[in-house]
Amino acid sequence: MILLCNDDGFNAEGLRVLRKELLSLDDVMIVAPETEQSAMGHAITLTQPLKIRKVKEDGEFIGYAVNGTPADCVKLAITVLLDEPPKLVVSGINLGGNLGICALYSGTVSAATEAMIMGVPSIAVSLDTYENPDFKTAAKFTRKFIPQLLEKGLPDGVVLNINVPPVSESEFAGVAITRQGKSRVIEEFDCRKDPHGRTYYWLAGEMLFEETEEGADCVMIAKKYISVAPIHFDLTHYASLDKLKAVSYTHLRAHETEADLVCRLLLE
Repeated sequence: MILLCNDDGFNAEGLRVLRKELLSLDDVMIVAPETEQSAMGHAITLTQPLKIRKVKEDGEFIGYAVNGTPADCVKLAITVLLDEPPKLVVSGINLGGNLGICALYSGTVSAATEAMIMGVPSIAVSLDTYENPDFKTAAKFTRKFIPQLLEKGLPDGVVLNINVPPVSESEFAGVAITRQGKSRVIEEFDCRKDPHGRTYYWLAGEMLFEETEEGADCVMIAKKYISVAPIHFDLTHYASLDKLKAVSYTHLRAHETEADLVCRLLLE
C-alpha cells in the first residue's frame, strides 16, 4: 500500500490527481489534514486530541481526514490507522514549489521526513506554480518514478524532495539531481485594520533567487528540469564538530573561560 499525505488538505486537487494516477500501481490510502496546513513545518499536536474522519466517495473508502498537521497524519497512519506500514509514503502534490529554504517550512516535506523517521521510505512532490496548476504531468512522472525507487531503495535517513516545473511533458529539459538551494522568501507584512480598528498583519512576500550555480534546486527548476534533491535532517555541522573535538583546554588564553575558547574556535 502507498500512503498519501500533503499540507494543502484532504480535498486538495494535487492530492486527488496523484491518488488517481497511483491507483494503477498499488492500493492507495489517504491520511491528510482536514484543512490546509501549509508552512506548518514539522509541527506535531500535543495540546489537543487528534480527531479522524473516515472519508468515502462514491461508496468507496479512500482514507482519513485528520484535524492535525501533516506530521501528525503520518504518525497516526503508521502507528494506528493502517494494519501494516505502507511500502512508501508520497506527500503531495503540493501547490507551489518547495525549493531552497522553503523546504524547511513545508508541511509537505515534513510529512515525508516523518515517514523516514518512522522507517518508511518517502518522497515529497511539489508543482512549482500557483497559477492555473495542472497536476497531471507531475502525477504521471511520480507514477513512473516510484517503481524504480522501490526497486533500488533509498539510503538510510534520506528523503527525496521532488519539484516539477509547470510545463508539459514535452517541454521538460530532463531530470536533475540537485542540492537544496539557499534561495528564500523575502517577507513583507501587509498592515491592515479590522472592523474594530485593531491593527493586524498579513504575511506576504516573494521568493528571492540568490543563486546561479548549476545544481541548486531553484536554478534547475528555472531551466525546466524536474528537480530531485536528496535531503536529510541531521542538523549537525560536522566541520565545526571535528574542530571542537580537537580542542585542548591547554589552548586557553589568559582570562579566557572554556566557553570563550569554544566560541573563539568556532568563529576563527
